[in-house]
Parts: sequence; structure tokens; C-alpha cells
Amino acid sequence: MSTTTSAPLVGEERLLIDGELRPARSGRVFETANPATGEVLGVAADGDASDMDAAIDAARRAFDATDWSTDVARRVAGIRQLQEAFERNADAIRAMTVAETGSPLSFTYSAQLDTPVGGLGWVADLAESYEWETDLGNAEPLGIPSHRWVRREATGVVGAITPWNVPHQINLAKLGPALAAGNTVVLKPAPDTPWCATVLGRLIAEETDIPPGVVNIVPSSDHALGALLSTDPRVDQVSFTGSTATGRKVMASAAETIKKVFLELGGKSAFVILDDADLRGACATAAFTVCTHAGQGCAITTRLIVPRSQFDEAVESTAKVMGMLPAADPTDPGTMCGPLISARQRDRVEGYLRMATDEGGSFVLGGGRPEGLDAGYFVEPTLIVGLPNTSRVAQEEIFGPVLVVIPHDGDDDAVALANDSTYGLSGSVWGGDRARAVGVANRIRTGTVGVNGGLWFSPDMPFGGYRQSGVGRESGVAGFEEYLETKSLAEPA
Repeated sequence: MSTTTSAPLVGEERLLIDGELRPARSGRVFETANPATGEVLGVAADGDASDMDAAIDAARRAFDATDWSTDVARRVAGIRQLQEAFERNADAIRAMTVAETGSPLSFTYSAQLDTPVGGLGWVADLAESYEWETDLGNAEPLGIPSHRWVRREATGVVGAITPWNVPHQINLAKLGPALAAGNTVVLKPAPDTPWCATVLGRLIAEETDIPPGVVNIVPSSDHALGALLSTDPRVDQVSFTGSTATGRKVMASAAETIKKVFLELGGKSAFVILDDADLRGACATAAFTVCTHAGQGCAITTRLIVPRSQFDEAVESTAKVMGMLPAADPTDPGTMCGPLISARQRDRVEGYLRMATDEGGSFVLGGGRPEGLDAGYFVEPTLIVGLPNTSRVAQEEIFGPVLVVIPHDGDDDAVALANDSTYGLSGSVWGGDRARAVGVANRIRTGTVGVNGGLWFSPDMPFGGYRQSGVGRESGVAGFEEYLETKSLAEPA
């Protein structure tokens, strides 16, 4: 992604509704803060139910009364313009992203910014080449000679509800495919990172030809405002990324109007090391992964499952690498573990650290706040031993730089431990024999698995979970087709 800028681009305060950047109807605003310092960065418009109603109405009209859903070339051009706008303003957006999310600067060159921006180009290419209609030829159902074909078309109005941990990634992973498929969108971002969404609105309004009403963005301090997208009959589909607890509520409320639902939810993913693996390399990768962005990722592996005979060596190797990745200033290019997003999230993580000792675990490394970083919301990378896989700390999503090490007694036991979870989002398997490692990976009931360090994360790979980690897939052709309906047609042959 280019790092040139055409003009300074700082936070955007306004909503985007029906093509207009404007304040909330109430005039209210709310603050967004830097999690590394606790300092207020600025404000964003505080949307309410009236703003959401206007946004949904605009999206409905844009879908029903314009050619957006039928003009593929127009959609592709708008998506490419959006990608180019991000690239022109890359430096300013990168700095704003680090300030608002607390993300390490290095992470913005991958999942936090550059990868999702690049993904816009991939989905534009897909829309251009996609087979929107499939001819099934002639047949005689019920004895009637008929020519049949199948058409794929947009679902309609999509309500997108997104979290704070990787906002550009998730905003664009929903917006890009939804727009490419011909839908209109109302985006409700997390209150913790409103600027990452409102800046997107500014780019759309000022630097693209995407028509008014096609994209509407309504930040709010009210977490519950997004629920209106689940219940409003004008919305045809809800695409939600966030906690499993909230996902259950989204699914239940969407049932009132029987709308399509995509859910990408929590995870407690296992990093399985087999007894013939490169132990040090595997442990180093596990340590690096859980420290990245302070462990604030739903697919991050937070259970390290190692051979019992190699347990002590694995703990020592993992602790050594984690000790080299301390919580630090996210603007430093060498930092991998920045702050947690808020004081509330830090309190949550610290609650789990207290729980770890209550459950009989002990800290090999970390377990508290780092010295000298009192202003921000930092927690030390923490390595825990002595807990069974059934403990709450080993079962519940913490969303912090916390890794639990659990021994296994062979491949079958490792698979059983990995699958002993209400979640099923991701995982990793390391082994010296490829066929054996892939065989274990195939037995793990999760939506994604990396084998020996292989990375599945890219715009063309489907991402999603089994069980309580979600419904449906994001990214890839499967993610694109989440935003389509299938229509079967026939005429006399």
C-alpha cells in the first residue's frame, strides 16, 4: 500500500447518511481516546435512533430506486476508487489508526490496514469475473419442456455491526463484498474506534462516485443502537462481528423478520504441537502470535497444547520469546504488544488473571501491569501453567496477551483437548511429518487451521467458525456469496 498522502487526514467527526457528511440530529458527540496514553483524541457524532432510521431509509431507497444492484461496472469502479483513496491517504490513516486502536504500527502494514485495503481490489476483480447467471440447459420437469437458469443477485440492505480490534479489516471485509454483490449498507461501528469508520465515510463521500445512500455510517456511544439493524424490516441482512454473547442476541432479534444473518464470533483457539515438531520454532510462533496487538484478535491461538514429555522445555522456550515482546509504545516500529483498547478491557483481562490463580494456575511470565506505562491500558504478556483445559481461563475468550500451556498425551488426546471448547474458530498444528500434521489439522473442528506456520489469512480465503464461533464465512468467494440470493428461473423450451 502506498504511503504518500495528498493532504492531512485526521479524525472525522460526522456521520455519513444519504451521501452527506453531517452531525448527529441531536447535536451530541462522544469522545474517542488513545489507549496508549488515555488522552482524548477528539470527538465523533453520537448517532441515535433517528439517525439510524434515516440511514436505513437512505439505504433502502438507494437499493430500490437506483441501478446500483444491477450495474456491476459501476460498483467495481466505486470499490476501486475507494481503494485508491485509502492508498492516497495511507500515512495519515495509518497514524490515526495507531492512535485510536492502540495497534502496533507494524501491524498496520498487514491485517490492521494494508491487507484489507488490498482486499478491495481482489473483490472488485471477483465481481468483474463472477458468473452471475448459470445456464442449466433444457429439461422436462413434470413433462413440461423448459429452459432453466440460475441467477445470483444482491440480498438488499445490509446492516453491518463491527468491533474495535481490527476496524479497517472488518469494516472493509463486510463493505467490499456487500457492495460488490450489489447491496447497500448501513455500518454501525464500535464506540471505541469511531474514527476508523467515519474516515471511511469521508473517503466515500469526497473521493468516490459511490452514489448517495449506498453506504451509510452511524457511529454512536450506544452499543445497543446496532440492534435496530437486526429488527428493522427494511434491513434484509445483518453481518455482525463481535462476542458470542452479543451474537446470540443479534441472531434472536433477526429472527423476528427472518433476515439473513452472518456471525463471526469468539474463539479460544488451540496451538497444537506434536512430539516430532520443531519445538522451539513452534513455541516461538505461539508466543509471537499471542502477543500481537496485545492478543486482541478472535482467531489468536490462546491455548498452547504440548506433549507432556516436552512440557518443561516448551514452557521455557515460550517464556523466553514472550519475554522479548513486552508491552510497549505502539508507535515504536519494534513493538508487537501494545495496549488494550480501554480501561474496561484491561479490567476484564486482569479479572481473568486473578481467576487463573484462584483456579490453581501460576504465572511463568507476566500476570500484571508493566512498569512505566501507567497512563495507558497495558497488561504484560502472560504465560500460565497448572490449569486444566476445563478451567474457565482455558475455556473463555479473554482478548488479551494471555497464553495457557496444557500438556497432551499423544495425537488423539491433543485433538480431544483442541476440540473441547464451545468455540471453533481457528487453530494451529505443528509436526515434523506433514501428513501426520495435516491429519491432525483435519480432525480439529474449526473454520481455519494453520499447519507448520502456514498462514490462511488473505482476501481470497474464507474465514469463519464452527459451533459458537459463528455462522457463515467472510472473505473469499464464500464470503462474497454470503451477500447474494439465488433465484431459479425457467421458460418454455
